[in-house]
Amino acid sequence: MQKADFDKVKLDNGIRIVSEKVPGVRSVSTGIWVEAGSRNETENIEGMSHFIEHLMFKGTQKRTATDIAETLDSVGGQLNAFTTKEFTCYYTKTLDEYFELGLEVLSDMFFNSTFKEKSISKEKGVIDEEIKMYEDTPDELIHDLFVQTAWPDHSLGKPILGTIESLEGITREDIINYIEEKYLSKHIVIAVAGNIEHKDVQEKVARYFEGMKNKCIKASKTQPQQIRSNSTNLRRETGQVQICLGTSGLSQNDERLHSVSVLNNILGGGLSSRLVQSIREERGLAYSVFSYHASFSDTGLFTVYAGTSPTKYHEVIHLILKEINDIKKNGITEKELTRAKEQIKGNMFLGLESVSSRMTRLGRNELCLNRIIPPSEVIDKIFAVTLEDIKKLACELFDDKYILSTIGPLDAPLDIKSFTV
Repeated sequence: MQKADFDKVKLDNGIRIVSEKVPGVRSVSTGIWVEAGSRNETENIEGMSHFIEHLMFKGTQKRTATDIAETLDSVGGQLNAFTTKEFTCYYTKTLDEYFELGLEVLSDMFFNSTFKEKSISKEKGVIDEEIKMYEDTPDELIHDLFVQTAWPDHSLGKPILGTIESLEGITREDIINYIEEKYLSKHIVIAVAGNIEHKDVQEKVARYFEGMKNKCIKASKTQPQQIRSNSTNLRRETGQVQICLGTSGLSQNDERLHSVSVLNNILGGGLSSRLVQSIREERGLAYSVFSYHASFSDTGLFTVYAGTSPTKYHEVIHLILKEINDIKKNGITEKELTRAKEQIKGNMFLGLESVSSRMTRLGRNELCLNRIIPPSEVIDKIFAVTLEDIKKLACELFDDKYILSTIGPLDAPLDIKSFTV
């Protein structure tokens, strides 16, 4: 793969513009990344970041909600957004000839949304239904319950969607105040990837965004408490027990992130992983079983998920702990290490064939790490991971301070200490 062609500039108001020229394609993906997510919310406005994301599509001073949707639909483009714990992203994907049209629509939504009372009321109903749908999907809900179990008294543990009760109390004034306080130019990155010249990106983005005022409001972000052993159960008369078991992970700036990527891959990151082979292929105890690692600005979470029969959950948890303890005690094999590295490399480079994935990499890297990390650097660090690195990291992460969350027909939270291996 040819060397990546990156560029970065900062406007006088603090907005950062990052771009990557991708020859051989006809598309461009553009994203506005804002360092405002559910973590930034106080108790009385839970769900605000996600709510604003929805409302940005509901009309501006010159476009109705239908106009916004039709403008890019009419040229075969895409317009969407998503909210996470620590940021919100609004993005488009268009043919290169419609790059400026996509950028103009994004800027119109970003600066000129009207937030009419009628739209606010209607969208509360939409998100109420989204919350209900989510709560009716136990294999999705379990991950929120798990994060809440890890950080019960911190905003990181709260659901991104908020609650029906918290949304009901949000007013138009609350929305305007939140945007004024959180949507600051110094917390914004414009990322663009595709068949576009850096100079063209910078000139057009500056045209639409250099007028944004640079406000100096002190950011308020409290660090979550250290994770302690804890168990929770949400009783539901379901046909399966949903299980999330895990422990503390690594922050986005931790030098061991590449080691944890390899460890995760070997433990439960793919079809050839230990957990899939042991629990699904060898014993047929679960259809879905996997692990993942989530990194935040100052902490992280390592999670193993499985869904299984109410008569088999005890055995599944036992097998998860058995595989974890085996890696702690005996490490991994050279074959596993090589396979994991090649799998991570393949997944990364296959993802880079999408301009949307490239734009996402740019935006996340710049917003979270304040620099663009070339894929070649990531791969070099992945391939530098050793057998000793994995065993040492496993011993540090899986230090017996486990969190366990379940959803299903159980009478009480399970005691993780009762699962001997």
